[in-house]
Amino acid sequence: QHIQLHHDGTAGTSRGSDELFSSISNGPYIMSTTANGNDSKKFKGDVRGSGVPSRVIHIRRLPSDITEAEVISLGLPFGDVTNLLMLKAKNQAFLEMNSEEAAQNMVGYYSTVMPIIRHHPVYVQFSNHKELKTDNSPNQERAQAALRALSTSHVDTAVAAPSTVLRVVVENLVYPVTLDALCQIFSKFGTVLRIIVFTKNSQFQALLQYPDGASAQAAKLSLDGQNIYNGCCTLRISFSKLTSLNVKYNNEKSRDFTRPDLPSGDSQPTMEHPAMATAFTPGIISAAPYAGTTHAFPPAFAIQPAVSSPYPGLTVPALPGALASFSLPGATRLGFPPIPAGHCVLLVSNLHPERVTPHCLFILFGVYGDVMRVKILFNKKENALVQMSDSTQAQLAMSHLNGQRLHEKPLRITLSKHTSVQLPREGHEDQGLTKDYSNSPLHRFKKPGSKNYSNIFPPSATLHLSNIPPSVVEDDLKMLFSSSGAMVKAFKFFQKDHKMALIQMGSVEEAIESLIEFHNHDLGENHHLRVSFSKSSI
Repeated sequence: QHIQLHHDGTAGTSRGSDELFSSISNGPYIMSTTANGNDSKKFKGDVRGSGVPSRVIHIRRLPSDITEAEVISLGLPFGDVTNLLMLKAKNQAFLEMNSEEAAQNMVGYYSTVMPIIRHHPVYVQFSNHKELKTDNSPNQERAQAALRALSTSHVDTAVAAPSTVLRVVVENLVYPVTLDALCQIFSKFGTVLRIIVFTKNSQFQALLQYPDGASAQAAKLSLDGQNIYNGCCTLRISFSKLTSLNVKYNNEKSRDFTRPDLPSGDSQPTMEHPAMATAFTPGIISAAPYAGTTHAFPPAFAIQPAVSSPYPGLTVPALPGALASFSLPGATRLGFPPIPAGHCVLLVSNLHPERVTPHCLFILFGVYGDVMRVKILFNKKENALVQMSDSTQAQLAMSHLNGQRLHEKPLRITLSKHTSVQLPREGHEDQGLTKDYSNSPLHRFKKPGSKNYSNIFPPSATLHLSNIPPSVVEDDLKMLFSSSGAMVKAFKFFQKDHKMALIQMGSVEEAIESLIEFHNHDLGENHHLRVSFSKSSI
């Protein structure tokens, strides 16, 4: 039964298949520099043992308890699987695809994202065979039965997961999270076929499709509730009602890995979104206990999807992340293409010209970063420029505040083309419309590793109060917060620490105005009240 395989040069000869692949596992990731991984001609003969494309795919280093269905599901996303030969004793299999193009897409995809089956990296390459001829041994009958079961329904019927599509919400988005970062994390549990990222209800979300329900189930079980970085960027995962994703473009917002030929749509990276992420120095996560894990994995294990960075070939510092703690090899190396460093000025429009002041923008935007300067435009007072201390903070402020209501009008926020806010020249004062806050004592993020980094939340009706002196009681604070005409719905001191409390306002809009008005309010005894948005409700 196995005789016809020996001239493959891999299945039965002394040329160990390990060496054959060593050049690949450590070799260049073929598509890592192409913009969307749609360069399907690149992988003709780059690093493969058999560089000649064929409909037959040779799969190696399979776990010993591998099933026919699992091997077939590696190929299904790319097209119909027409034949299968399992060599369980050698931990290998041969898979025949319905077309050479499907096989090329499959090998190209798995050369950039290594398939992992039950924590085993699995190697995929073209076979020297042009087709598979199989006999009718009992093994083969099992393979044929699996093929019939899977190709007719095109679904892995063996696993009753509710869906192969997961909905992922990233809460407490202190650092931007990219589509590539999510691919790295989720590839640990199976092949990510398609992924879409978007912002909805001011939350960063993604939809992600696996070939089979088992992968989706495993990813949900392992990742739900985990943090991508220490103390922040928490994953909330549910099964989607969708059965499949329809992706039209391969870019930084959506990707269909089974269709490298898709256009990128607008190839300019769009900036309205945390998906255009920034490079961080590990200083921000100075508390990360896992810094040492970054290099603990052999290169073959680094799941590195084709980077859709607009800056090809860019190397970015590795990020120690909280996911490292649970041995997600890919996640220990989340690196990001930076926004050009100058982009830390936001253009804020649709402001209320009679009510807006530089101070109120300074306090509100200061929740998401350190505001250096604010300029309200002299001849168009509904517009202002806000300069943050870096592009990450600008991105955070934009993603959390865009669309929120201030003085009864929804804020519109975009990245400004200005790289800094100019101060007026001496003697040309502009009625106090431009203010420099670079030396303000009120910056929340000056101290590296400040715990404020892990308490950044979207605007909410419930506010977190801290630095309350002992003599101030509940009624004092309720009176204070209703003195501006707002409604106080609920109040609660923290049990173990009366220096802190939660106060719930009538609406998010009232909470925003209360934060602006009462952050740094002097409560006496040299205590200035600190106000931020809370993730809890009372």
